[in-house]
Amino acid sequence: MMKCIVAVAQDWGIGKDGGLLARNKEDMKFFRSMTVGNVVIMGRKTLESFPGGNPLPDRENIVITREKEYFREGVHVVHSIVEAEQLANRIADGEKDIFVIGGESIYRQMLDLCQEAYVTRMHKTYEADTYFPNLDERSEWQLTSQSENREYGDGTFCFCTYTRQE
Repeated sequence: MMKCIVAVAQDWGIGKDGGLLARNKEDMKFFRSMTVGNVVIMGRKTLESFPGGNPLPDRENIVITREKEYFREGVHVVHSIVEAEQLANRIADGEKDIFVIGGESIYRQMLDLCQEAYVTRMHKTYEADTYFPNLDERSEWQLTSQSENREYGDGTFCFCTYTRQE
């Protein structure tokens, strides 16, 4: 099953200048616990935003890029959403989850393929230049669980799960 995982600000902002809006250790721990041992799909810029531009360890990393000659050790490179979906399904083989992990254009192109969305909602607005689609405004998505508010750095957040309604 394909899912997406994202941390969003109050206005659904997700990033600024190629980086995250805020550092939240609990969110990072949650992201790791959900994705380790599974398949992650991302755009080239998301991969290159990681330390050293290296793939995430203990996960099958699929990177979508228009650059035909792009190569990165430890990464499956594909050039379309269709190619990413087909490769992810082959790798997952019904045994692993597939997570779309960004950035903005990859989320927008792949959201309709996802059945669940794990959204860390920060109750604060940051200056952002990239956004995740507002699931509260989409009738096909329903908030199915929400944690209690928790503290981080300079604000509060909660973990939410949205499920696509058929």
